Amino acid sequence: MCGIVGAVAQRNIVPVLVEGLRRLEYRGYDSCGVAVLSNGEPRRARSVARVADLDEQVVRETQLSGMTGIAHTRWATHGAPVTHNAHPIFSRDTVALVHNGIIENYEALREMLRGKGYEFVSQTDTEVIAHLIHSMYRGDLFQTVRDAVQQLHGAYAIAVIHKDQPHTVVGARQGSPLVVGVGEGENFLASDALALAGSTDRFAFLEEGDVVEITLEGVKIADRDGLPAQREVRVVSAYGGAVELGPYRHFMQKEIFEQPRAITDTIPQSDSFDADLFGEKAAGVFSEIDSILILACGTSYYSGLTAKYWLESIAKIPTQVEIASEYRYRESVPNPKSLVVTISQSGETADTIAALKHAQSLGHKHTLAICNVATSAMVRQTELAFLTHAGTEIGVASTKAFTTQLTALFVLAVTLAKMRGFVDAKREAAYLAQLRHLPAALNSVLALEPQIIAWSEEFARKENALFLGRGLHYPIALEGALKLKEISYIHAEAYPAGELKHGPLALVTEAMPVVTVAPNDALLDKLKSNMQEVRARGGELYVFADADTRIVSEDGIQVIRMPEHYGALSPILHVVPLQMLAYHTACARGTDVDKPRNLAKSVTVE
Repeated sequence: MCGIVGAVAQRNIVPVLVEGLRRLEYRGYDSCGVAVLSNGEPRRARSVARVADLDEQVVRETQLSGMTGIAHTRWATHGAPVTHNAHPIFSRDTVALVHNGIIENYEALREMLRGKGYEFVSQTDTEVIAHLIHSMYRGDLFQTVRDAVQQLHGAYAIAVIHKDQPHTVVGARQGSPLVVGVGEGENFLASDALALAGSTDRFAFLEEGDVVEITLEGVKIADRDGLPAQREVRVVSAYGGAVELGPYRHFMQKEIFEQPRAITDTIPQSDSFDADLFGEKAAGVFSEIDSILILACGTSYYSGLTAKYWLESIAKIPTQVEIASEYRYRESVPNPKSLVVTISQSGETADTIAALKHAQSLGHKHTLAICNVATSAMVRQTELAFLTHAGTEIGVASTKAFTTQLTALFVLAVTLAKMRGFVDAKREAAYLAQLRHLPAALNSVLALEPQIIAWSEEFARKENALFLGRGLHYPIALEGALKLKEISYIHAEAYPAGELKHGPLALVTEAMPVVTVAPNDALLDKLKSNMQEVRARGGELYVFADADTRIVSEDGIQVIRMPEHYGALSPILHVVPLQMLAYHTACARGTDVDKPRNLAKSVTVE
């Protein structure tokens, strides 16, 4: 979602700002802009196209340059994605501001500011912050921002410049991430450390309620109570080649093929499933809990649904999976002995973080984050953590983040099962061997790409699709349907195959492809019966079947045979061809695969 970059330096900072925006493009946006203090005045360039168009404006049209500046990629919430709503937002050609998040009381603030004579030229909630700061400014931007944010209700990360303080950028955060980049004689702000790769590798991660001032000389931080604060400066290695496309057509394709390596990096190197894989306190926590509560959104939610089967069948521990955006808005019955597991690729997902805080407020004291970013807000706010090692994921539609989450959750299930006495040494060794063979098995699945491309050419002509799975593979069907609709814009939904006769069968015609996940498990015969229900109604089945299922291609059934049956870990193998089907269908339809319309990579607003 929206991205922020800010800088104070003794050089023209515009190339750094624009490059920072380019590195944040993967998050999703529909407008972008940059503002600098030039000859004592704020100047800006904005675009409702891509960052490349903004760069063209900056270099050839406006010839923008300056040593203090801010930049932004915006994903529209309040106000359409048009130029006058794009950031940076100005107040009376004095204050320039960029903002991530949503200000919930912006209407009341707007009316108050109109009463003071301020004219609003955008439909954004952001403009109230700019005018509020302008109205309160008395010569100290740092103090003004500290005072102004006390009047804001909602989530925000902001960066502000004022023409009267030409070598200062002030930032503040509440509910949205903001980091400080520390350089030599120059300093930076960003919503993501990735934006500053190449400029610095030293970062301080701001905490909730922090206000920060960066100048040429250094960094000053105040906490939510207005007291001086120190935040640890950490060295975070640059992401380098992780954001290079290489020989692939899109980042999504690259990331699909990176999954064997990502899973290899995520699988623990130890020869046993021990609690300390999840943190020093994990053994004590795991011995106290009697249930699991998983909170997540989107693809991460589907990984949680899959994990429920593992946790209950392997570890014999009751597990509940909640959509994070819904959990905090209903009355629930807290269980202090439950382990709350939050799952997020970025660790900054606003709905999941809010759900985590809500669970903690209800008395849930045991919390675990499964996340791809060690420095994220979610990891810092949980008692325990397990880091996936997917690397940077650029494509909005998650692929390797999902399969590494599944890997981490399987490790959790086996670790808990071992502690609870349900997995002996022989079974533990078998699970470990399965995990370590998984990357090789995935490489065999990736070799199916030519067959999947042939299917995608047929799918590209469709407008609806149905995905079926049973048991452990129903969440995989859900994920397959999500991928197809996210990037190809084909309407797709998923059902447990046994539910066909309870409604969805009415939709089945020869015009609707029915994708079926068919592993050789205990539900195979039931699934075959469900497939016959589709055939009897003239439906066309596209089946990903394990080698020993005895499902063959014939009239009404097209089959792609999976290389091997993989038992409990089968979902990780079966989701990969669904990812490839969505990807190649989107390519055939000519959509923007890596940046699908209306979507963002890191959803940092509720």
